[in-house]
Amino acid sequence: MRAILLLAGFLSAGPALAENITLTPTAITEWKPVYGRVEARDTVPARARIGGIVVELNVSEGDNVTSGQQIGTIRDDKIAFQIAALDAQLRALEAQMETAESELARGQTLVERGVVTTQRLDQLRTQVDVIRNQIAATEAQRSVIEQQGAEGAIFAPLDGRILTVPVTRGAVVLPGEPIATIGGGGFFLRLAIPERHAAALEEDAAIHITSQGQEVEGRLAKIYPQIENGRVIADVEVESLDTAFVDARVLVRVPVGEREALLVPAAAVTTRSGIDFVTVEAGGATIERTVVPGETVTRDDGDFVEILSGLAAGDTVIAP
Repeated sequence: MRAILLLAGFLSAGPALAENITLTPTAITEWKPVYGRVEARDTVPARARIGGIVVELNVSEGDNVTSGQQIGTIRDDKIAFQIAALDAQLRALEAQMETAESELARGQTLVERGVVTTQRLDQLRTQVDVIRNQIAATEAQRSVIEQQGAEGAIFAPLDGRILTVPVTRGAVVLPGEPIATIGGGGFFLRLAIPERHAAALEEDAAIHITSQGQEVEGRLAKIYPQIENGRVIADVEVESLDTAFVDARVLVRVPVGEREALLVPAAAVTTRSGIDFVTVEAGGATIERTVVPGETVTRDDGDFVEILSGLAAGDTVIAP
C-alpha cells in the first residue's frame, strides 16, 4: 500500500516539474575569436648620453627597475685627458694672475710716487681682468667636461621591467644608442581585428579572455582610429592579466554584433547514440525531435543551447 502511495506521489509531481517554453527568436551577442598580445603600456629605451665603452651593466632581461636607478656606466677616456689639459691651463693662468696682480700692486705704488703714468696703471688692471676672465672661462669649460663624464651613468627612465639589453659590458656605443629597453606603466592586451568589424566595436565593451585555461573578463579601453594592414588596433585592460611574458599571444573573444537565435535550456537537450533530441508538444502530444545544437550561451537565468535546425519559432519545448 505504501509503495502504491509513493508511486502515485511521483506521478503527480512529474508534470509540475516540467515547464513549457514557447520558442521565440532571442538576440544574442556574436563573438569574434582573435589573438591579442601582452604589451607594456610604455616602452622606453634607456639611452647612452655620451659615446664610449660600457664598463658597467647591472641589469639583464627580466629584471625589475625603478625610475632613476643606475643600470650601467659608460666611460670615455678622452674626458679624463681633456680635464687634465684644462687643469694645466688653469695652473698656468693662476701663475699669470699672480704675476699680473703683483705688477698691478707695484704700479699703484709707482703711480703714487709719480714714476709711471695712470695709463700704464689702467693697462695693468685690464691685464688682471683679462686673466681673471680667462680663468673663469676655463673653469666653466672644465665643469662642462666634468658634466659630460657624469653623463656616462645610465639611468632607468621609468619603473618597469627590462625587456631587452642589446649591448654587453665592454661594447663601444655612440651617443643616443639604446642600452636597454624598459616596459612600464602597466600591461594590457593589444588586438588587431579585421576592419569589417570596425563599426561594431565600442569602447568599454566586455571582452572575454582565455588565459592559462581560465576565462576572465576585460574591458575594451581604446580603439585606435588608424587602420593598419586591414585591421583595427584596440587595447584591452585586464586586471588579472598574466604578464610573465611580454608579447605573449592570448585568445580573446570580441563582441562584433548581434544576431537572432532560438535558445532552449541546456537541460532540455538529451543525447542518445550521438544524436541530440528535444522534447516538444505538438497537437496535444509529446514527441522528441532531432536537433542540431550550436553554441552554449550563459545568461543570468541559466545555461541555454542555440538550436540551429530541428525547431522553429513558436514550437513549445518541454524542459525538465
